[in-house]
Formats: sequence, C-alpha cells, structure tokens
Amino acid sequence: MDNNDVLRRIRFIFDFSDSTMMALFGLADFPVTREQVSAWLKKEGDPAGQPCSDTELAIFLNGLIIDKRGKKEGPQPAPERRLNNNIVFRKLKIALNLQAEEILEIMAMVKVKISKHELSAFFRAPGHNHYRECNDQMLRNFLRGLQLKYRGDLTEAEAAS
Repeated sequence: MDNNDVLRRIRFIFDFSDSTMMALFGLADFPVTREQVSAWLKKEGDPAGQPCSDTELAIFLNGLIIDKRGKKEGPQPAPERRLNNNIVFRKLKIALNLQAEEILEIMAMVKVKISKHELSAFFRAPGHNHYRECNDQMLRNFLRGLQLKYRGDLTEAEAAS
C-alpha cells in the first residue's frame, strides 16, 4: 500500500488532528511542521501532495506505539529505512496491543476469514519457513476493520474498495 494512503487511513480511523499527527512524530523524536503533515495527507493526484517516505511512516508508527503503549526504557528502536505491509501490520498490532483473537475478530468484521496460523505467518521473520507476505488487500481489509471497530462507520464507497 502507498505510505500516504496508510497515513490518511490511520488519521481517519483515530480522528487525529494535524496537531496530534505532529505530536506523534514528535514522540519518536522527529519534529514535523503542519505543512509537512498537510502535504502527506493530500488526496492522491493533488499537486500539493508530497510522498511520505518509508522512514517517515515508520517514525509515525513508532510515535503511535509510544503514544498508545508508553515509551520503553533504553534506546528507542531506529525507524526502518524500508517498510512493507508486514511491518506496518506488525506496528499497528503492537501499538493497539492486539492479540491474535482480536485481529481475527477485526478481520471478520469485514468478512475476511483467516486462520490463526495464516495470521501468525505475517508476523514471522522474512527468512522463516512459514513467513507469508502481507498483500495490499489484506492490509486494506485490516485497516477497514479497525475503522469499523474504532469509528463504527464505513461508507459504501469504502466498503466496496
């Protein structure tokens, strides 16, 4: 999935203001301006939009983890230079302190059936024998399920996409 799309969806799910978005970046020791946040959140195709890099999205997700779970002691994890859907999925799972059963319930809300074993394959190391790549549709469904769980609404256009 496109990093800007992930950022927009997370903002919508939790109804974050620009100030909150800036604060989340700040929690991960990466201050950003309102203009930067605004440019990342522009709709696809808007000439004022700017691409959100993998590192910037990783920093935001690290800030979300710190906001939801608290700062861990010792040195903070360095943001990933390269992100994939598995890492985004894992970071959201950590931030929201979700157990496998809760993720399966969230997926069921959007009519996606997945086994516990299939789910755990997304969180394994890439070299592991049972590792499975999380495709865009799976991450999109998870984000849609989060939207239903935290906002309780899903427009027809969003449900169809």
